Amino acid sequence: MWYDLSVLAGKTTVVVVYLFVLYRLLGKRQVAQFNLYDLATIMAVANAVQNAMTMGKGDLAVGIVCAGTLLLVGWLVTRVVVKAPRAEHIMFGSPTIILSDGHVLDDRMHRERVTIEELEAALRQHGLIAPEQARLAVLEVDGSISVVPKPKPAPLEAPKEMEQADGKQG
Repeated sequence: MWYDLSVLAGKTTVVVVYLFVLYRLLGKRQVAQFNLYDLATIMAVANAVQNAMTMGKGDLAVGIVCAGTLLLVGWLVTRVVVKAPRAEHIMFGSPTIILSDGHVLDDRMHRERVTIEELEAALRQHGLIAPEQARLAVLEVDGSISVVPKPKPAPLEAPKEMEQADGKQG
């Protein structure tokens, strides 16, 4: 029995690592922007891999071993990332600048599969209407787009000499 449970734990580890690699290869935008189709896909994947992990058995012990293995693998990944920050870059990627000083970086947008419409929506969420109004836009690791607006010019003030001259004439 213990041997069977250890085999289940091994299969569960293989499945979770396989899924992790696939989602990493899909890119940041694919994981962050789940829609109804994506939710249905995740449920189908969960059902498909369930048999691989549990060998089609609905036993309580099988469920506990598989769930425990998933939690353990998640805990181990967190430990590795905390102790080795370079591992985080490898496993989760790094932020990507997609707009710099008002210029859209088309090659990076294409590589990260971000459409101009998605960028424009992020700009609007930050109160901007055109890319030229942004100093920076970054596709974060979680798939969200951060925007840093260009600073607004300070209102023009009259030079102090003019204010003093105006005061003397009155």
